[in-house]
Amino acid sequence: MEIRPYRHEVKYYECDRMGITHHSNYVRFMEEARVDWMDQIGYGFDRMEAEGVVSPVVAVDCRYKHSTTFKDIVEIQVAVAEMTPLKITFSYTMQVAGRTVCTATSTHCFLEKGRPVALETRFPELYGRIKQL
Repeated sequence: MEIRPYRHEVKYYECDRMGITHHSNYVRFMEEARVDWMDQIGYGFDRMEAEGVVSPVVAVDCRYKHSTTFKDIVEIQVAVAEMTPLKITFSYTMQVAGRTVCTATSTHCFLEKGRPVALETRFPELYGRIKQL
């Protein structure tokens, strides 16, 4: 299965007074891309949450390489960097016109009713799809 990159056009309100995309917005871009990635593999976060499991962020790391500005189209490639039954780490490569502007990771756990839950046991179909990638 080929996952296409997520595309985000930088909005005016996402830029600071210098006209540069504020660094905090990259975390939002990651979330948009991650939600799109889950939808593309056929098991969206909305489905998981409807079944009672949430996936909070437990760690984020961003490496800013080049600035982006208003109207830039940021293409975000999402991949699974690491997965255990209780956690998943996504990697993100963000590019504008083929130039890498940011690399990042986010790590998430899985909770059901506030308690850790093993993805492999609770959602074997999803776990299998992710393992195939």
